[in-house]
Amino acid sequence: MTTAKSKAISALRERALALLARREHTALELKRKLMRKAQQPGSRRFPRQDAEDFAADADVVAQADVPEQPAIPDDELEEHVDQLLQDFKQRGWLSEQRFTEQVVHARQQKFGSMRIAHELKQKGVDETLIAEAMQQVKQDEFSHALQIYRKKFAQPPASREEWAKQARFMQSRGFSMDMIKRVINAGNQVETTDSEDR
Repeated sequence: MTTAKSKAISALRERALALLARREHTALELKRKLMRKAQQPGSRRFPRQDAEDFAADADVVAQADVPEQPAIPDDELEEHVDQLLQDFKQRGWLSEQRFTEQVVHARQQKFGSMRIAHELKQKGVDETLIAEAMQQVKQDEFSHALQIYRKKFAQPPASREEWAKQARFMQSRGFSMDMIKRVINAGNQVETTDSEDR
């Protein structure tokens, strides 16, 4: 192995560690980031592929020791990245389980199970991990949905148009239609009992 090639592999490893130091990643997500090509020779900026996380990762990538000219041929790069990811998994540095737990913890206060599951699929998380995570999310989904609904809407819908508007908002947050109906009905019941007590 040439000196330039070994330096490039070392730089690839450093870049992967720098990305993992900022937050958890899935194997697919980390592979995409490591496979990116520089926009132009000598550039330390990388093309925008995943809109999310690009701004945060750009700082790390710019600081990493990225060689100006690619020393690893394109046909070998993917093999080296796959070996690196396998090594990280064996060491426990790369874990889809931890990534899934992190996403669920961060998102379940703001979003429904459908949106969280979609995000996990986009990041390449295994279907069994997604199914386990969705069981956890669905246990508290009604209370989270009700909190989101009450925070956004002070009054229950007075017309079909308002009901549709509220339902669209909840749907954009990733809640199923059954959950939306339950939440809006629960919001109406609370409002009714509050007005009767006065």
